Amino acid sequence: MFGNRCQPLETGNLALPVDHERVRSLAIQRFFHSSPTLCCCITVLVVSITSVPKVHGQAPPSQEYTSGIAVEANQQLFATMCALDAAGFDADESTLAEMPSRLALRGELLKLHGPATEALRQFYRDHALADPGETLSRYITFALVVGPPPDFRYQVDVELLPPDVGSLEGFQKILAAFYHEAHLDIRWTQIEPEYHRVIARYQPVVRRIVTVSNGYLREILKPTQGRTFTVYVEPLVGGRTNFRNLGNHYAMAVGSTTQIPTDDIQHAYLHFMLDTLPLRYRKEVERKISLLNIAASAPQLPVEYRTDFIAFTDESLIKAVELRLRHLTPEKLEAAMAEDDKSGFILVRPFVTHLQKFEKAAPAMTYYFPDIINGIELSAEQKRLKDFAFAPVQAAPERANVAATPENQSAELDSMLAEGDHQIALKEAAGASATFEKVLEKYPNEPRAWYGLAVASILSGEGERAQELFEQIVTASTSGIPGAPAPTGTADPSILAWSHVYLGRIHDLEDERDQAVIEYRAALAINGSPENARVAAQRGLDSPYSSHAPESNKASHNP
Repeated sequence: MFGNRCQPLETGNLALPVDHERVRSLAIQRFFHSSPTLCCCITVLVVSITSVPKVHGQAPPSQEYTSGIAVEANQQLFATMCALDAAGFDADESTLAEMPSRLALRGELLKLHGPATEALRQFYRDHALADPGETLSRYITFALVVGPPPDFRYQVDVELLPPDVGSLEGFQKILAAFYHEAHLDIRWTQIEPEYHRVIARYQPVVRRIVTVSNGYLREILKPTQGRTFTVYVEPLVGGRTNFRNLGNHYAMAVGSTTQIPTDDIQHAYLHFMLDTLPLRYRKEVERKISLLNIAASAPQLPVEYRTDFIAFTDESLIKAVELRLRHLTPEKLEAAMAEDDKSGFILVRPFVTHLQKFEKAAPAMTYYFPDIINGIELSAEQKRLKDFAFAPVQAAPERANVAATPENQSAELDSMLAEGDHQIALKEAAGASATFEKVLEKYPNEPRAWYGLAVASILSGEGERAQELFEQIVTASTSGIPGAPAPTGTADPSILAWSHVYLGRIHDLEDERDQAVIEYRAALAINGSPENARVAAQRGLDSPYSSHAPESNKASHNP
């Protein structure tokens, strides 16, 4: 969720991915003053979460926390990071400055020898990725879905495991053997107090985020809801936050850097609190879907939101709440909303307007959200945004009479691709096709152009051609295509993942469910795929894809 945040505008029936303190305001103060019981409940709730730095060996987080929110250390994560230490993973040791015992343990593990340790090192070498961050992310995901030592049993059905965990098949037994050989149970008891000190640094930050957010939204989490939000502290994660949403369980792994990633935790927590609302009120939300046609024409709008109105609405609401929580002056608030408008997040402004009304109202956000959505006047927003000048893509300036160099060619290619992407955002299928075909005349193996042409084909209603192009992209990624021009095997993970997702959707629309499932699983197995593509693929696995377009847009099931 959260460092990178695609699903769709509907074209026929196939969706397109054209690649996401001060005191409270006076209104909120008045609310707490008039509702002391609720204020007390929220305070007790949060204090009970963080008053004792408990360490659990479970995934999902322990239900001892009645609110479902916790800051913890995690023995599975500890053991996994110890295994990476022994295997030679190049972690940032500066994060252990305040944990001398953990730093010493890292050095000891690097010198460790034994059959389990050697098997571990071989496994690590065989499964290492080019990007160390992606390698780390994969192992962290593993740690979040297994149970406590010494067995590290999966807590979900093997068939339901995240695909990046599936790619680590065999690691579970290797880790269990290494845990025994390295005596990590004894080492954990020696290191645990140092983790408690780091946890203690995070607790007031999370407590404040929860108190402020829940107070603003006027929400109280109930144990019966079965939803959890856990911040796992693991120093060697470093400055890279890792956020996972496994069904109702939101988990975030953070390091022990000097600067706590408060904004990242706040954003993740607001996702935890608000993600369900656009889904719960899908019908109300989709009545405003025509606004996405306007937003999608913004060159700077992240591709994952150009075609997924639910995700776009969710992210816009979170951005609006964040603005209200910052207590900006009117001038700074207007500047921030203007920036959101220019980048394509056109719902932030009306959301802020209705949040200002919400602050003076009584219901919790869960009940007030439909009023916010219904209060957005389509005609007024369309009038406001008519001929609106969105911020342009920052393109390299053209220079005359400059010899062709790799740098110049790259700038030219990026400019042409940006033009094609913009035409797709405007739903100018013919123009986009012409642009991408022009790119392929000069760069016949450019995967981004092949992908853009496939998307343009969907816009044109040429489903068979789109399927053929997507299949060429995914085939070339593994074997290359000899002979005729075709995308090279260097397509980026986003293109590959989304190609599989949309092949899956095409098969679903053709009632070819088995083939669709294969494509969705292939998308989930792509190393480094963006979170939005992974979410779309998981949705496809959970249930067959079908159009959610408004009634007036429904057509045949041909893409």
